[in-house]
Amino acid sequence: MSQQENTGVADLDLRPALEAVLMVVDEPATEEHLAKVLERPRRAVADALRELADEYTVQRRGFELRLVAGGWRFYTRPEYAAAVEGFVLDGQQARLTQAALETLAVVAYRQPVSRSRVSAVRGVNCDGVMRTLLQRGLVGEAGAEPETGAILYRTTNYFLERMGLRGLDELPELAPFLPEADAIEAETLEGVPSFDPDAPDTPDTHADDKTDF
Repeated sequence: MSQQENTGVADLDLRPALEAVLMVVDEPATEEHLAKVLERPRRAVADALRELADEYTVQRRGFELRLVAGGWRFYTRPEYAAAVEGFVLDGQQARLTQAALETLAVVAYRQPVSRSRVSAVRGVNCDGVMRTLLQRGLVGEAGAEPETGAILYRTTNYFLERMGLRGLDELPELAPFLPEADAIEAETLEGVPSFDPDAPDTPDTHADDKTDF
């Protein structure tokens, strides 16, 4: 048996081991999880991650190591976005529509928020877009409103990951520019149960909201 086969996880060089693990993660990995997997102290893992991140920046690599949504993950560097988009999209449209972006913004700044409150703020029926955001994993259910029983929604960790945020406290200060929904939603049916995510779009759904992507 070779020396390599006898080597345990704790005997591996820490920085290359971290790189190997982070190459295969499908969501940001926490320092605690990495420390457990690699059988190393959390502080040693945290220091190594920051050293790697600084090294990639100094070397101007095409990727970077970032702390996002409570964990670490490799990302392509922003200045090379055009090259990545050209390869990945290959002429396909993968961006959120304006309607989806507006709806996601309302959820992000008002969360937890009901579907009818989101519709009241936007002034249009948001069922179609909300369904798409749920399917994409950008928003999720967050219980029910005690007074009405309406389902509440909030953004997910996947939203933080896609936005490159460590937490909701890093959202830009835009909340003051959103209209107050309390007054304009007085005529909405807040108590009506939220939509069935698996139900087809209704004919009266706003045209912009029916084209989700």
